[in-house]
Amino acid sequence: MSNDESTHTPRWFTLSLPGARDSPPPCIGMQVEFGAQSRRSPLRTVNGDHYLIMRLGRNQETLMTSLSEQQTPKRFEEFGYGMALADGMGRSSEMASRLALSTLVHLIVNFGKWNLRVDDVAAEEVMERAGRFYRGVDSTLVQAGHYSSLELPTTLTAVFFAGSELIFAHVGHSRAYLFRDNALMQLTHDHTLDRERPGHAPAGDASGARDLHHILTETLGGAGASAPKIDIERCGLLDGDVILLCTNGLTDVADDGRIANALRLHGTPDDQCTALVDLATNSGGNDDVTALVAHYSVRA
Repeated sequence: MSNDESTHTPRWFTLSLPGARDSPPPCIGMQVEFGAQSRRSPLRTVNGDHYLIMRLGRNQETLMTSLSEQQTPKRFEEFGYGMALADGMGRSSEMASRLALSTLVHLIVNFGKWNLRVDDVAAEEVMERAGRFYRGVDSTLVQAGHYSSLELPTTLTAVFFAGSELIFAHVGHSRAYLFRDNALMQLTHDHTLDRERPGHAPAGDASGARDLHHILTETLGGAGASAPKIDIERCGLLDGDVILLCTNGLTDVADDGRIANALRLHGTPDDQCTALVDLATNSGGNDDVTALVAHYSVRA
């Protein structure tokens, strides 16, 4: 290299950054504890609910280098988490929910970018990708139904959280809740006839009005000609938050107050899930019921 060339070589190109070893990429010390419980309806031979909890990670570790210890970063790792819940409909309910979740997880593994530091730009990317994945699940279910001469409709509710961001995608009436400061907030909006088309039942038809919350206006894998409506939103998380995903086997027989009380009275995620499933059973529920709980905390 000539003297002229070396003169124009930028300093950052030739020298290690001072303090690099002591300054790993920033990440929030997120910790999450999970619980899950699913119970088959006593009226059925198979459980039409399926669920999935995943940990997504990235790490960096120097294996060999000619650089000094002061010039290489320490071992580094960070994680994000996902929970998904599907409730199949009809005679092929178990197949529909199983195929929906298995398709979703393969799409995540093969086409996900694993954004673990979620700012506004990354959140938009994650949400757009979630929409594509949901449409992929819907297409798979429709095609499988066509070739098998079966109808394979299912709900699908999924949440992804990394750092202090929660992103959720939803079709159907399985719900996502946030339990914060002893208050329960429903994050998702039920895609049912009573919510989407109030007043649909004929006047005076009390039994019809009661059944409207069972009639879905949106599913994945449905027989309708139009693509399903997919709700995708985001919210922030705080230390001590509890995230709940559950099927309508719980919410059909227990209101938000009783669900909040079960979360309030039981400590661990596993205990809370068991209490919620027992609540559905003891309240006369005869549907499959599933509850997933995540306790979110941040290390100081």
